[in-house]
Amino acid sequence: MALQGLKSLYPYYVGKTPFLNPRNSLPVVDKYSGKVVSQVSTVPPEDLRGIIDKVNRTQKKLTAFPRYERKRVLLDIASKIKLNSEKLAQLLVLEVGKSITDARGEIGRAIDTFTISAEEAVRQGGEFQHADSSARNHGTRTITSRYPIGLVSMIVPFNFPINLAAHKMGPAIAVGCPFILKPSERTPLSAVLLGEILSEVDLPEDSYALLPSELSTAPVFSTDERIKLISFTGSAKVGWEIKKTSGKKKVCLELGGNAAAVVDSNVNVDHAAARIYWGAFYSNGESCISVQKVKVHEDIYDQFVTKLIEKTKTIVMGNPYDEKTFLGPLIAESEAIRLERWVQEAQNQGAKVLLGGKRSGAFFEPTIMSDVPPNCHISCEEAFGPVCVLEKYSDFRAVIDKVNTSQYGLQTGIFTKDLHKAFYAYDNLDVGGVVINDVPSVRVDAMPYGGVKDSGLGREGITYAMEDMSEIRVMVLKDVGLL
Repeated sequence: MALQGLKSLYPYYVGKTPFLNPRNSLPVVDKYSGKVVSQVSTVPPEDLRGIIDKVNRTQKKLTAFPRYERKRVLLDIASKIKLNSEKLAQLLVLEVGKSITDARGEIGRAIDTFTISAEEAVRQGGEFQHADSSARNHGTRTITSRYPIGLVSMIVPFNFPINLAAHKMGPAIAVGCPFILKPSERTPLSAVLLGEILSEVDLPEDSYALLPSELSTAPVFSTDERIKLISFTGSAKVGWEIKKTSGKKKVCLELGGNAAAVVDSNVNVDHAAARIYWGAFYSNGESCISVQKVKVHEDIYDQFVTKLIEKTKTIVMGNPYDEKTFLGPLIAESEAIRLERWVQEAQNQGAKVLLGGKRSGAFFEPTIMSDVPPNCHISCEEAFGPVCVLEKYSDFRAVIDKVNTSQYGLQTGIFTKDLHKAFYAYDNLDVGGVVINDVPSVRVDAMPYGGVKDSGLGREGITYAMEDMSEIRVMVLKDVGLL
């Protein structure tokens, strides 16, 4: 059943205060029907810098906000998300087009993310050192602690609009940073409903703002001089442009990928095929760690391909509100058209479509390809859709080198029973994460998550984001005796 009881117009939030702007708004589009079902107010461009100033001026209050209170607030947010979990899941189906099963999974992860943030809010420690490493430092001790970096600007994509917002908001609250958050223009309502939840908890007034905005105002979220940290999740093209224009600000970028999975000859083929089927097609393939390239040892290649095709043929594509549906529409028909063009380009250069490859509106069939030349878009770029490319290999070291030729370096999955190969992959893959005996699509919300090369800078995961959102401050103590 589709989300019921939608308002015709939703506000944006500055702290607990909602603001309606009927003159300027973003459409809320049901991705399955293609219909506009509501509108979300956008912040007037002339008001944005004033809002930033208001939020920024709450830093002293947040620094003094006790850690046990931060923990209580974060647990309260998690509890309210849990209480509204089905409503929020239905919203994700509507705004993103992902299946209700995937949507419920994202809400469950968001609850975990805020809960872990609450736990870490009271674990922020420091360090004491005897610093008399030489005679001239006799009687010197140091104490180091972390303090909030200041105003954090958060820019969130469409594909996981609630949990990726949680991964930025949770650590900021835990550390004591004020923040402004810009959701994707394609999924503006998710941020608003998070704003409703935040308005009901005891955060210091005006210490945050959730600001659906037109693309024309986006540069302010990265260039305003009061911002101390930009936390961006999205495309490599936009991310690196933000870094170029960010000036002296600290920048954390979680960008794209075209993740590979390597399947060794000694594995359980049924298990590997089942996991790669999920990793390639969950959430409509619209994930930066979706399985896009699969390297399979030649000894089991034919068997693996048969199993993967059999499994993929069971996918139900259609109404994402239906409990049986696995694959819904892509975020926009233009994305499905792009995928269709990329698949055709590869076919024109000799690639084979083993399954799927067809588009219907915003829907794109789960697609398995082989013999794809490495220079084709579907191989070397980020597909961000339900397509995976198969290739056989014979030498493990050589296939690891081949994975490293990608411009991206987010995560790689290695299926093997050989511990030496597992460690070889870990030591030699130029990526942010190596997942052994599972797909690169695995993300534990507490782990350090991020990539290298065109996949970004820095790491998310609560404690790692908290480090980025804080600065080390040292106190030097000199022993002067009893004066």
